[in-house]
Amino acid sequence: MLEAEHQYYMDNRESLRAQYLGKRVVIYKNKILGVYDSDLEAIKETTKTIELGTFCIKYIPIDPAEEYHRVCSYIRN
Repeated sequence: MLEAEHQYYMDNRESLRAQYLGKRVVIYKNKILGVYDSDLEAIKETTKTIELGTFCIKYIPIDPAEEYHRVCSYIRN
């Protein structure tokens, strides 16, 4: 689940870093749906139109040493 979204992030990591440092990006089916300041904001806005559990949120760290892979949309209702 969410392999395509993770792969999209990995394939586009450098360009995402160039545009969205310190932000959270919502990835759904190989595209960016939104850019947010917090996980909560990303979840609240995205779940208005996309089912929870079908998208991922990636944090774009300012310091590359802080990079870690977070998938916040893994819980299914």
